[in-house]
Amino acid sequence: MIEDDAPADPVASRRPAYLADLAGGVDRFFEPRRTGCPWCGSAALRGRVRTTDLLQHKPGRFALDECRDCGHVFQNPRLNPAGLEFYYRDCYDGLGEKNMTGMFESNRAGYRSRAELARDSGASGEWLDVGMGHGHFCQEAAAVLPGVEFDGLDLGDGVELARRQGRIRTGYRGLFVDLAEDLAERYDVVSMYHYLEHTAEPRRELAAAMTVLRPGGLLAIELPDPECRWAKLLGRWWMPWLQPQHLNLMPIGNLRAELAGHGFTVVAEQRAEPHDAIDVLAASLMAVNALTIAGEDLPWRDAPPRWWRRVLRKATFIACVPLFVLASAADRISAPFGRRRGWSNAYRVVARRDAA
Repeated sequence: MIEDDAPADPVASRRPAYLADLAGGVDRFFEPRRTGCPWCGSAALRGRVRTTDLLQHKPGRFALDECRDCGHVFQNPRLNPAGLEFYYRDCYDGLGEKNMTGMFESNRAGYRSRAELARDSGASGEWLDVGMGHGHFCQEAAAVLPGVEFDGLDLGDGVELARRQGRIRTGYRGLFVDLAEDLAERYDVVSMYHYLEHTAEPRRELAAAMTVLRPGGLLAIELPDPECRWAKLLGRWWMPWLQPQHLNLMPIGNLRAELAGHGFTVVAEQRAEPHDAIDVLAASLMAVNALTIAGEDLPWRDAPPRWWRRVLRKATFIACVPLFVLASAADRISAPFGRRRGWSNAYRVVARRDAA
């Protein structure tokens, strides 16, 4: 007897649900447009970026506005919870898990650099990594910080994956602001590496960190730097804009002042070291991908692409390999001197929770 145990096409199996979600259009995924800055309340806003989803290429158009008074950059109009669920789906888990795992695994040097800054700032004891992804940071940081116990918190399937792989001791799945009271004063270190920019209300996240930390504990943060010159030079093709996922991007001065208001004292900052030299290469890859996206089978489209579109997409990427090599070389050449001139695409802050 022959059994048909062939696995279902993961793209085709998702298509009905995506098409049902899109039947009413994408306007229902957005909140009303704001007329004031969510950080300082100023009405002096200007458009900073207008773009589409350059990562997954789901339908929709997205805007980032900038406050002329405080420099805060924010998505406007902002995605509502239904929109966040729709645009995050199959990005870090599901269809996107393989690509994201490869990206996470390639950042070992960045993980060690984060851990070294925390170690030099006095990190020890029990550590909660908020927005942990698949737990790769915790795995790498354990070698830099022997004796530290790492736990993780996130919304996706990566929590279970990291626990099975032994990258974390305990995993929490849910919203940090909802779980904070149950974790009150349980941790000596809380990290938020490329997490706050994904949140709708960063101030609530900082307050939650204050709740979870023991007196004298450390809060370690890394964020995209909206003051980076690559952001102006590359426009919508600057990868850290990452629309529609990034909702808030704070200049370091804004974050520093907010931490002080929550009862933290900043003990360390890095403006150059966090730079990941991939700006030109990432922009090139996103541009070629956008140019040839008609050849990729995506579940939020009515049907798979014709065979010749698939072939054309592959041929275009092969033909553009020299472009990608040149773009990578430009990143490597510019990194050493560019970091000293405001070109770093990220910054780090470590702050200590005041005892009182």
